[in-house]
Amino acid sequence: MDRRAFLQSTGVMAAASALSVKSSVLLAAGQEYKMGLQLYTIRDEMAKDPISSLNKVKTMGYQDFELYGFDSEKETYYGFTSKQFKSILDELGLTASSCHYGFHPYLERSESDLMRFVDQCIQGAHTLKTPYITWPWIAPEQRTLENFKRMPSMLNKIGEQVTKAGLSFAYHNHGFEFVDYNGETGFDIILRETDPALVKLQMDMYWIMHSANTTPKQLVEQHPGRFVMWHIKDMDTVTRDYTELGNGSINYLNVLPDPSKSGLAFYYIEQGGNFARSSMDSVASSAAYFQKQLKALI
Repeated sequence: MDRRAFLQSTGVMAAASALSVKSSVLLAAGQEYKMGLQLYTIRDEMAKDPISSLNKVKTMGYQDFELYGFDSEKETYYGFTSKQFKSILDELGLTASSCHYGFHPYLERSESDLMRFVDQCIQGAHTLKTPYITWPWIAPEQRTLENFKRMPSMLNKIGEQVTKAGLSFAYHNHGFEFVDYNGETGFDIILRETDPALVKLQMDMYWIMHSANTTPKQLVEQHPGRFVMWHIKDMDTVTRDYTELGNGSINYLNVLPDPSKSGLAFYYIEQGGNFARSSMDSVASSAAYFQKQLKALI
């Protein structure tokens, strides 16, 4: 089914999309944001002792988290059921607002398998009270123009199912979406062929600065209301690898978008690796820099 037929069949047309964008922008206006952390940054520590790790980052000022690593066979997060992990967060006075789920294998599987997995994600998200379900990645062998042309239909279908469940769905970018295919990129296709009412975007600012011919601020100017979540991280001045906030080449004073125009609901500090000493030292350093230099801008 092409995109127009899909939108007609679901009853979601341009007016609804415009209303959704407007609502996102209004929601962001004046919002006070908790300092968020993508827990993948401290995946080594979470693998050893999740509760102790959450306690440590809480003392650094982190209040909200994006999760990763949902085990669909056991229906667990970090070895805990969703109900158990929600209790842990509640006891610590912390929240989780999104989770990265492993959608990419379903590019090779049936639609019914995908829908069953989406239902599992929805069940977990409802229990954890995470408002966003996020598609984070596709495997290197999947990064083809053909797959990028297939993906918008899948994303729209997932978004419809998630939206009907009272939650929101988002797609997270890396750098591979910005590979040029004769004047068009995978990100262009996703932006153009997904319905803004069903598929939000999570902007990874490091990868925008690393791989795209634009900046986070410029993307938001071109697509207001679409980027409801941000990943904030820095880029090493020499290797262009990840680094702690304030140690790299990204001048957020110049490229950070307007949160209201972006439709921002949540942001997360992240560092995928290349830690100066350890993952915990790095998230502490980034938290201190963010609170001193950047928090007032959001």
